[in-house]
Amino acid sequence: MEIGIYGTGRFGSFWAEQLARHGASCGAVVRTYNRSERPVPAGCRQGSLEDLGGCDCVMLCVAISAVDDAIEALVPHLRPGTVVMDTCSVKVHPVQAMLARVPPSNSVIGTHPMFGPDSAVHGIAGLPFVYAPARAPQSVVGRWRAFFESLGLRVIDMTPDAHDREAAMTQGVTHFLGRVLADMELEASDIATVGYRKLLEVVEQTCNDPYQLFVDLQRHNPYTSRMRARLQESLTRMMRLLEP
Repeated sequence: MEIGIYGTGRFGSFWAEQLARHGASCGAVVRTYNRSERPVPAGCRQGSLEDLGGCDCVMLCVAISAVDDAIEALVPHLRPGTVVMDTCSVKVHPVQAMLARVPPSNSVIGTHPMFGPDSAVHGIAGLPFVYAPARAPQSVVGRWRAFFESLGLRVIDMTPDAHDREAAMTQGVTHFLGRVLADMELEASDIATVGYRKLLEVVEQTCNDPYQLFVDLQRHNPYTSRMRARLQESLTRMMRLLEP
């Protein structure tokens, strides 16, 4: 089994290493490609676009705003039967892009590993992995679900729309508040309460991710605008409660 990873930024490198390490028992070989020169992740092999197009599966590990360009670059090199997946933090946009551009001879599956280098510092076992088959026979859907489960992941079946609706709150609001708190320049304190230290952890975790991820989460999830409106309404209500 050969798995291609398109994009070896912070998440792509992390994910490639996890697949190489935990997938070795299944005979998985991981090949990676990046448009600019980057170190090859541990346990992986460097590959070209042609190499990735011949893998059993290619996973797009690029920014949400870059997924269209990545698909355009990959499609000419795809062999029939290669499964194309994304790993974006939103699902409606990348899945629609894959369905529109990837040939019918290739299956399309949306995924979202709900973790990253910071939240998976102690391993990926038991962590949630959203699985959104979009165009694939049941044999392909079942084969790759079983593979991800063999890595110890908690595979959760969701439609792209259901994912984005829920993630607008569970992920979108966290990243938004993390950036707001970072903008306030919160600092550590000797008299910090547990709650305050938790807020600093939110800032650290969200702001370790690229700023582009924050922007893309807010712009490309069709439900985050409503989340931000609700947040603004709640802040306004709380401020009014404090008026004399």
